[in-house]
Amino acid sequence: MRGLHSQEAAHQQRLSRQVNHLAVVEKPALMSPFEKAADYGHAKVTKHVAQSFGLSVFAGAFIALAFVFYLTVTTGSAQSSWGLVRFSGGVAFSLGLILVVVLGGELFTSTVLSAIAWAQKRVTTRQLLYCWMRVYLGNLCGAMLILLLVMMSKMHGLDGNEWGLNALHVAQHKIHHDWSQAFALGTLCNLLVCLGVWMTFSCKDALAKSLLLILPVAMFVSSGFEHSIANLFMVPLGIAIQHFAGNEYFIALGVAPQLFADLTISNFVLHNLIPVTLGNILGGAVFVGLGYYWIDNKGVKALNNAPSLHISPFNDTYVGTHQHIHTPELQQNLSVSESLQQNDVSAHIQHQPSKEYLAMKNKIQKLIVSELMDSKPTMLSIDMTLYQALILLANDNVRSAPVVDSKQQLLGFVSEQDLMRSLWSEEFSATLPLSVKDIMQTKMLTVSPTENVAQLLEFMVVDKKKLFPVTDSGMYISGGYQSYEERLRDASAAVPSVYPVVENGRLCGVIRREALLTMFAKYYCPKHDGKSHPVEQQSVA
Repeated sequence: MRGLHSQEAAHQQRLSRQVNHLAVVEKPALMSPFEKAADYGHAKVTKHVAQSFGLSVFAGAFIALAFVFYLTVTTGSAQSSWGLVRFSGGVAFSLGLILVVVLGGELFTSTVLSAIAWAQKRVTTRQLLYCWMRVYLGNLCGAMLILLLVMMSKMHGLDGNEWGLNALHVAQHKIHHDWSQAFALGTLCNLLVCLGVWMTFSCKDALAKSLLLILPVAMFVSSGFEHSIANLFMVPLGIAIQHFAGNEYFIALGVAPQLFADLTISNFVLHNLIPVTLGNILGGAVFVGLGYYWIDNKGVKALNNAPSLHISPFNDTYVGTHQHIHTPELQQNLSVSESLQQNDVSAHIQHQPSKEYLAMKNKIQKLIVSELMDSKPTMLSIDMTLYQALILLANDNVRSAPVVDSKQQLLGFVSEQDLMRSLWSEEFSATLPLSVKDIMQTKMLTVSPTENVAQLLEFMVVDKKKLFPVTDSGMYISGGYQSYEERLRDASAAVPSVYPVVENGRLCGVIRREALLTMFAKYYCPKHDGKSHPVEQQSVA
């Protein structure tokens, strides 16, 4: 009710019949950067071929444009500080990776992180290599497209031909590395690229992602590390200038064309592209991707071998037993916020509860909605006037009611607030709605008769973002230290207290927070023996 996103819930329900009503409206479980990286890699490998190739072309073009920016920034700076010039060029080049990440391009040097999905056996070796090949070729096409446009625009003549001379020197420098040097520089480059991309998994904001990428990219560019896709544009640009600029160009510069005679395709491929590409794979796929995969696997094994906590949804007691975390979000929050976990556990470890107490807890956790719902609730029809609905709610002493048709199909929901707001507006509006149809809420949150009551209770009363105030990456974001009890007092959930119970679109009843309160009163009564079912003693409406 009251503006909740039922369309999203309905979509999720269609995806899986196993998913219950409440699970689809809760916020999704927090994912660690490693889990996001694994999904990121898997998505790249399994993406449609045409879509993947098209995005790869864009990524190659983005990186080529970034190198154009680099050349423009660094041209004519011979008298300036070497380090500062390189740094400014590196910052300019970071535009390329920012465009790739924010706009969703497929770049070979970050795509190698899909090695994580391969290590998890989510994709085959053939799928992985095919993905890398198509992305590499797409990047090449994008780079060649920008190269063609740059040559057609005669950008090499900028700053009295100095722009082109700068490009020639950069390209020639790249083919003069020996194999081991080029391989090592390629490894260092993609180590930084993939770490930069990895950092973006910890945030969702595009500006934050962009800022995180600047320094890793600026470092690898200013330090002279080798990026295979950037080189697919940079070295061919030097070759194109050397072959097509004409003798007049070199005469104007006062430079002999023979000085750049070694700028050939064969020298580029053999002395730069192959070792740099292999180094990029080692730095990104092995050092970052498989390195974090190994670390994560060790962590999972240690967690599986260690005793953990039984966390009841009612948060009374922490019992040292086998691992049983009721919700993925709660498990993630506890694992990423170590300091909160240690303080909370030390504050709540108590003596071993009695068998009667554990039996009572077990009964509560097995309750389902149909056992506590009001199966004969007050219902409204769509053609009732506001005044009829108001009188009916007042006489039945309820604060809200579902709106149904003659076949008990749920149409909407009306609360006392909806009614009274409309009556209040009578003083100011000349078009006051006269029927329930005009004011009922059609976006509703519903539950099924087989819904687990413990889960419903948790959803009703606890805002876990407030209870465990940490970011996706595990950073504590509260204003200051608070104990578990202090956070729990402030962790009230801003959700409805009444839910229609629906099965196949038909209203079966409603469940109210008061019913859960009555259930707790019965179970926690000192005279209660913890064995009989509260519904067996007295029906709760």
